[in-house]
Amino acid sequence: MTPVPPGRGPVHDTIGQSVPGNIRTTYGVNLRSHLEVPEINRSTHPADPWRWVETNPKASPLGVSETQFAVANGYLGMRGNPEEGRDSHTHGTYVNGFHETWHIQHAEDAFGLAREGQTMVDAPDTKTIRIYVDDEPLRVSEADLEHYERSIDFRDGILRRELVWRTPAGKKVVIRTTRMVSMVEKHLAVMTYEIELPDEPAPVVISSQVLNRQDGEDEYRSAETVPEGFDPRRSDGLDHRVLEPVVSDGQRGYQVHGYRCANSGMSIAVAVDHEVETEDEVDMSVESDDDASKVVYHAHATPGRVLRLTKLAAYHTSEKVPAGELADRCARTLSRARDRGVEDLQRTQRDWYDHFWHRGDVEVDGPPETQQAIRFNLFQLAQASARAETYGIAAKGVTGSGYSGHYFWDTETYVLPFLTYTMPRFARNALRFRYSMLDKARARARFLSVNGALYPWRTINGEEASAYYEAGTAQYHINADIAHALVKYLWATDDQEFMIREGVDMLVETARMWVSLGFFADDGCFNIHGVTGPDEYTTVVDNNLFTNAMARFNLVAAAIACKRIAELGDGRWAGICRRLKIDDGEIAEWRRAAENMVIAYDDALGVHPQDQDFLAKEVWDQDLEHPRRPLLLHFHPLVIYRHQVLKQADVVLAMFLRGDEFTEEQKRANFEYYDPLTTGDSTLSAVVQSIIAAEIGYCDEAFEHFSKALVVDLADVHGNAAHGIHVASAGGVWSALVSGFGGMRDYRGEISFDPRVPAEWGALTFRLTVRGTHVKVRCTHTEITIDNLNGADFECTVQGQPVTVPAGQTLTLELDERARACLSRAELAAVER
Repeated sequence: MTPVPPGRGPVHDTIGQSVPGNIRTTYGVNLRSHLEVPEINRSTHPADPWRWVETNPKASPLGVSETQFAVANGYLGMRGNPEEGRDSHTHGTYVNGFHETWHIQHAEDAFGLAREGQTMVDAPDTKTIRIYVDDEPLRVSEADLEHYERSIDFRDGILRRELVWRTPAGKKVVIRTTRMVSMVEKHLAVMTYEIELPDEPAPVVISSQVLNRQDGEDEYRSAETVPEGFDPRRSDGLDHRVLEPVVSDGQRGYQVHGYRCANSGMSIAVAVDHEVETEDEVDMSVESDDDASKVVYHAHATPGRVLRLTKLAAYHTSEKVPAGELADRCARTLSRARDRGVEDLQRTQRDWYDHFWHRGDVEVDGPPETQQAIRFNLFQLAQASARAETYGIAAKGVTGSGYSGHYFWDTETYVLPFLTYTMPRFARNALRFRYSMLDKARARARFLSVNGALYPWRTINGEEASAYYEAGTAQYHINADIAHALVKYLWATDDQEFMIREGVDMLVETARMWVSLGFFADDGCFNIHGVTGPDEYTTVVDNNLFTNAMARFNLVAAAIACKRIAELGDGRWAGICRRLKIDDGEIAEWRRAAENMVIAYDDALGVHPQDQDFLAKEVWDQDLEHPRRPLLLHFHPLVIYRHQVLKQADVVLAMFLRGDEFTEEQKRANFEYYDPLTTGDSTLSAVVQSIIAAEIGYCDEAFEHFSKALVVDLADVHGNAAHGIHVASAGGVWSALVSGFGGMRDYRGEISFDPRVPAEWGALTFRLTVRGTHVKVRCTHTEITIDNLNGADFECTVQGQPVTVPAGQTLTLELDERARACLSRAELAAVER
C-alpha cells in the first residue's frame, strides 16, 4: 500500500512494481501540438470588448456564423440566419426539451441497451422576413452592398444588422434589423425590420413568414442539406413526419400554428403578431396552410420615410397540454408584449444583462481580442442557462442541433461552477431538473442490475439515449458528477432546504449505486470494474482513477449529508429514513467503501494510472497530421482503445475536481505524463489542462491550452461550431480564468486563492457570490485585492494565510514570488531549489 499524506484517505496500489519495465519516461509524440488554432480575420471581425461583429456577410462559413450570431435565453433559441432566409446552413429555432422519439435499431441487440432515441425538434421558424424592392429580392450573399455590419451585443443580447443595398436598378436601400429572445419573457422573441429609400421612390414588399422547416421545404423548395460522412457529434436524422398539425388559424397580422410530435406526444404552439409603422399607405394580404403562413405588406416607399415592421413571436411547449391550450398561452404572451412595446422590452433586457455582468463579468488587462472572446463565452452561458429552468442545459444549449439536443455531464462539471458562484438560482434550477429525473434514473439502475439510481449518459426526457454503450452508458461517473456539483452548490450557498427536501435523495441513491456496482476484493480494497471514464478513447476498464475518486467523494458526501440532517434534531431525518428506507448500517457501508476505494498509483513512473491496465498499453506514436483528427473519425475504436492516447485529460480532471486529494508533486508528475498523450479532440479538455498547468506553475502550457479553449467557437477550432455553441467549453473558460489563473478553490466550503496571472496580462478581475456575499477579486502579478461588495464578512485564505474582509470593505495583499511571474519549468525548478 502506497503511503498517503495525512488526512487524504487511503490510497491502494494495485499496480506497483508489476508495471513492465519498458514503459518509457520520455513521453513520446506530443499529440496536442497538431491542434492548430485558426486565425480570426480582424478586418471582418474587429475586436470589440462588448460585441461580436462581422463586416462582411461572407466573413465565416454559414453554419459557423449562424451559431455565433444565435440569440437564446435557455428556453428558446434562434440561429443567426439572415432575416431574408437565404442562404443558410441550418435554419434552426429550438425550444429546450422539445423533442421527438424514435426506435433505436441495434445491429446486435442485448438486454438493457437503450431502446428509444431522442432528438431535438426544429420548431416552426418565425425569423424569415423577405424584402423586395422594385420586385427584386434581397439576397444578402449576392447583393451589391455598399455597407454591412452585423453584431450581437453582450450587454443586451440583441442581434443588430445594418446594411446599404444598391438594387440592380441602382436604387439605394438602407435596412436596419434587430432580433432578440427575451430574458424576461422567456416565451417571447422580438424582431424589427426597418427599410428606408433615401433617394428614389420604389414599390416595396415585405413578406413575413412562419415555416415548419422540420417536415418540409420552404417556398424556394430548399430543404436542409445533410452533410455526408460519419460524425457522431451531429444530430440524429428523423425519417418520418414529426410535427402533426393541430391548430392553424389567424387573421390579418396575427397567425398561430399548433402541432403534436408524432411519437413523443409533445405539443407546441407558435404565434406571431405584426405591427407596421410608416407614413406611406400599406396594403396587407395573408396566406396560410398547415405548415406555413405569410403576412405580406405592399407599400410604395417615399424617399426619406422609414417603413418599420415589428414582429413578435411566442413559443409554448408541453409534454401533456394540448396545442389548443398552448395557443391561448401564446396569445397572452403576445398581448403583454404589445402592451409593453419594443422599447420597453429592450430596456428590461438591458437591465437583465446589467445584473448578469455585475455578478459574472471577468475582466483582463490585456488585448481587446481576449476580452471580447471571454465575454462571448460568458454571454453564451447566459443564453444556454438563464431560462432553462425546469429543463436541462444541453451540450449546445439552444443554438444548434449538435448531439441531438441531449444533456450530458457537461452541465454539472463545466457549466454549474460558473452558475453556482455567480447566479446560484440558475444552478439550483439545473440541479432540480436532475432531481425531477430521479425516478427514471432508479428505473435505469434496475436495467443495469445495480441499486439506487443511475443517471442516463445522454438524454432529454430522462431515458438513456446512448446507443453506443462502451463510450456512453458505461460512463457511470455521471452519478458522481451530479453529486459533486450538488455538494459544491451547497458549499457555496448553504441552501439546506434544498438539501433536505431534494438533494439528499440524489446523494443517497447515487451512493447506493456505487456500493452495488463495486466490490470488496480479498485484500479489503473496494474495486469498480467495467466502466468508462471521461476519456472516451479508453473504454470499459477497471478502476478508472477519475471514476473511483469521484465515487469516493459521492459516498462520503452522502454519509455526511445524512449525519448532518440527523443532527438537526427537528424530526425531518425520520421522514427521510422512511422515504428512502435508509439505516445506519447502509451509511456505514458507504464509508467503508469510500475508505477502501482503489486509487491506483504506480511507483515505477510516479504517476496515477488512468485505469488499472492503462500503463501496460502501447503509447500511440503515429505522427498525426491535422486532417486525421479527431481520431474517432479516422480510426476504428479498437485501434484507439489499445493505445495510450486520450481524447481528454481524464486524470488531470480528477486532480482539479478532487484537488485536495493529490499532492503538488503528484499533480506535476501526472500532468507531465498525460499532457503529451492528450489529443484535445474533446473541447472539454483544454480548459482543465490549463487549470492544472497554472496550478503547478507551468504558465506557458496553461496559456497555450487556454488560448485554444477561448476561441473554440469564434475560430471554429474543432471544425464543428456549425452544430451549435460548445456550452461546456464556455463554462470551462470561466473555470480556467477563475480557478486556473485566479487560483480559486473551494474545498468543504473554504474559499482559497493562489493566483497565476499570465505574463501577457496586467491583471485579472472576477466576481464571486459565496453564501450570499458578493465579492470582486482583482489579481496582478504582485498582489490580490478583494472587495466585499455586500453581505456578511468574507473569509478565505490567500496562499495559505487566513483572511477576513469585512462587509463593504476592501483588502489588498502582497503575493509571494511564485505568483509574480509566469515561469518556465526550468525557472520554476530554480525558484523551488
